[in-house]
Parts: sequence; structure tokens; C-alpha cells
Amino acid sequence: MSHQTIYTWIHARPAADRQHFLGFLRFAGRCRPGDDRRGRIPNQVSIEGRPKVVDARRRYGDWEGDTIVGARQSGAIVTLVERKSGYLLAAKSCDRKARRVANKIEARFGRLPTRLRRTATFDNGKEFSEHERLSDRLGLNVYFAEPYCSWQRGTNENTNGLLRQFLPKGTNLRDVSWQELEHYTQLINDRPRKRLHYRTPAELFEPLVAMES
Repeated sequence: MSHQTIYTWIHARPAADRQHFLGFLRFAGRCRPGDDRRGRIPNQVSIEGRPKVVDARRRYGDWEGDTIVGARQSGAIVTLVERKSGYLLAAKSCDRKARRVANKIEARFGRLPTRLRRTATFDNGKEFSEHERLSDRLGLNVYFAEPYCSWQRGTNENTNGLLRQFLPKGTNLRDVSWQELEHYTQLINDRPRKRLHYRTPAELFEPLVAMES
């Protein structure tokens, strides 16, 4: 069992239980100590400023984003996961340059109705430094998780793990075609989830897109 699984389980508990279990963790659920601000992205808004409704997963349109990197920096995959449904959007990128990653995100989100792209929460990678452009063009509110607190994007981290079943570490991502990536993404979106009462992310999310297309 990985540490990520433990964090995800704890943060899925009711508030009273969550506080109880956090007390047993090394940092009691806090981020690692220290104020390392090297390489911080300008004008980023911390996850602490994110609306509480996002935590509750009671609406659609709140996303978490990350990148998966290939062996020896051989390309990357941008992953975007909708928090309520667990629906995955993925795109290939030849590198993690901020402009290229922003283009990939804009292309994926641009196909969605406005009400299905409310917020996005990213990690602190420099590839997300063009977040203000995404906000302006997509009407998207962008937030950033705290450093060393991957559990704050637990849905995305877990989904990346599912994608790694098809693309394990050491894979040269430049050799993966976009058709292959689309196939893997669909397999993940068609996988029943216990937390969705064994429905699939596609069953929940795709009809919402079709309603407004």
C-alpha cells in the first residue's frame, strides 16, 4: 500500500474522522516544514483560496491537472481529471514547456461547455506557469496545491497510476501514438469505480457534454 493511498483514504473520511487519523501522520496532515520558495510560479493562487464547494465534489467542472514524463524526458502526457466523476482527459506533448502545455490544456478544455470547466488545481511544475492565460481564455479559476502535498490532488494522482498501468515508468512517450493514448484513456473512463457506485466516469460525464453540444 502506498502513502498516496493512505492520504486519499484519510481525506475521503468525514471531517471528525479525518482529524483523528491525521494526528497519526508524521506532519499531522500538514505540508512539509520549511519555506522553500525557489522557482515558485508568479501570481499563483494557493489551494487555500479555492472554494470549499470544490472539496465536497457536489458539482461537475472542477479539475486536477498534472503531467506524466517519459523515460529520459522523452515527451510528456498532460492529464486532466474531473473531481466528481473521475473523468480523464489526456494529451501528448513533445516536452513540458509552459506554452505547449497550456496549448494542450486549452485544446482539451475548449471543447467543453463553460459550466464543465469551473476550476483547475495544478501542482507547482513550471509547465503550468501560463495559468493566467488559461484563466483569461477559458474563464477558468486556477489554483495550485502546496509543495509536497500530492494528496491535495489525490484524484489526479490515482488516475495517473491507472494510466501508468498502460505506460509504465521507463516508457518512451514519443513512441506512443495519440490513438494509443486515446484508447488507454477510454479504457480508464469506462472502468467502473466503487466510489461511483460501480458506474463509470464516462457514464456520468459524457452525457453532460452531449446535452450542450
